[in-house]
Parts: sequence; C-alpha cells; structure tokens
Amino acid sequence: MRQIPFLKYRLFFVLISLVAVTASIYLLATKGLNFDTDFKGGTKLLYSFVDPVTESQIRDALKDKIKQKLTVRHFGKPEENRFLIKSEIPPEGEASLSGSLSQALAETFGEGTVTLQQEESVGPKAGKELQRKAQLAILISCLLILIYIGFRFDFMFAPGAIVALIHDILITMGAISLVGRSFSLTSVAALLAILGYSINDTIILYDRVRENAKKAVSESPQEIIELSINHVLSRTLITSLTLLFVVVILFFIAEGDIQDFAFAMIVGAIAGTYSSIFVASPVYLVVRKYWPKLALLFAGKSR
Repeated sequence: MRQIPFLKYRLFFVLISLVAVTASIYLLATKGLNFDTDFKGGTKLLYSFVDPVTESQIRDALKDKIKQKLTVRHFGKPEENRFLIKSEIPPEGEASLSGSLSQALAETFGEGTVTLQQEESVGPKAGKELQRKAQLAILISCLLILIYIGFRFDFMFAPGAIVALIHDILITMGAISLVGRSFSLTSVAALLAILGYSINDTIILYDRVRENAKKAVSESPQEIIELSINHVLSRTLITSLTLLFVVVILFFIAEGDIQDFAFAMIVGAIAGTYSSIFVASPVYLVVRKYWPKLALLFAGKSR
C-alpha cells in the first residue's frame, strides 16, 4: 500500500487551520451568533399564507401596528408560503402578541388567508439560564474527554485531542455565524455530537499509533504516525462520507431547527475528519518531540 506522507506538509495544513480558526473567532467577535429565542427569550410564531407574499410585505403590514421589534424570515421550501416571525418580548406580553399579529396580518392579507401554525415562547431569564447551561455542557464535555484520553492512552495524547476539539467547535460556530443560521438548543446538541464524532475519529487514530509503536520501535515518531494515518484512512473516509450523506440529505429535506442541526453537523464532520489527521497528529508530534521525558509510548523508559 502506498504511504501518503501527511505530516510532511503539516505546516501548510496547520496554517490553513490557523486561518480558519482566526476567521471564525473574528466572525464570532464582530458578527456574533444569531441566538434563537431559546437563549434570548421571546416568542417565535410560524404563519402560513394562502397567497404568495414576501418578507417585506409582512414587515410593512406589521410595522405600524406592532410596537415590538420583529424579525421576519421565510421558512421551509421556496414554494411554501410560510414565514417565521420572532419577537424579543417579556413573557407577560406573549399572549397578546400572537393575537395582535394574527389580526394585523388578517386585516392586510384577508380573513382566512393567514394561519398560525406554531407558537413557542421562552422567558428572558430562562433563556439566559439555558445559555449558561449550554456553555457548561460543552466545557464539561471537553474536560471529561481530556481526562479520558489521559487515562485511556497517555497524557501526551491529550493536548492534541483537545486542540482538535476546540478547532472543530470554533470552525463550526464560525460557519454558523457566517451564514447567519439560528443558534438554538438544537445547535448545542449538534456541537456535542460533533465533539463525540471528532474524538472518536481521533481515538481510532491514536489507538493505531499505540499499536504500531509497539511493533515498529525502530521507526521515528513521525514515521509511525504517518503509517497509522494511512492504516485508518479508508475507515475514516468511509465513516465520514456515510455521515455526510445522511446530514446533507437531512439538510435539504428538513427545515427549521433540524436544518440548522444538519448544517452544523456537515461543517463539524468535515472539520472533525480534517482535525484528526492535520491537527491532533501534528500537536502530538510536537508534544512528543519537546517533552520526551514524559512519553512512555515509544520506549519502555524515559529518554
């Protein structure tokens, strides 16, 4: 089998990752995330129209009749006349809002031509609490993964795994910010799924590195890592493509939160596959090179 020298070009791929992560941080710092009502609090209303209408027509119909700041977005397939209307309001105003909106839309577009299909409400305090818990869930997940990698393999492996996870999460959040998709509890679920998928891919590679290190003790760490990457490459690509097939189809046939979930998974699956090879491996190689006394993987004693 022909061996591909992945680590030979590691500086080039690390540079690509640095650019992508820097761009993601910039987007998150300047543009931020489009937090859904799960985190901001407010009301989310889904309306269906009999006749074709546009977002601007709906805004014009509501701007003089509704005092609250509203966000109007087309929902679902282009041929479907469904629109999502969001409003950041305190809980005590929620009951009157849906009634006021329905009445205003009916007056403009005609009675019986507008139907309220769905209504969701979250209080501002609950939204902040959910945001805090979501951050805590991601942080605890990363911490537990760090501990698991340290005991499962060797603490020399842990930095590479954590850097790869941070890489994947930042790039996924940066992509969400770039395209302006809603960030809700479903998006947090996608991030946690990405953590699990990415670390599983990295663990498969690390396990093969450990096995090959015992068999090829005369080889250098770089050669052993490259050999291991080539051994698991087909398995990694097949797994990644299988996942991508599912989430890409889900992205095109689903809508709303499920579509947001699928989008995050598409970006996360690509970033996770990339980071296992081009981020976790180079970081481990650097740690192995500069802290050899801590490494017990390639030799039975400290060097």
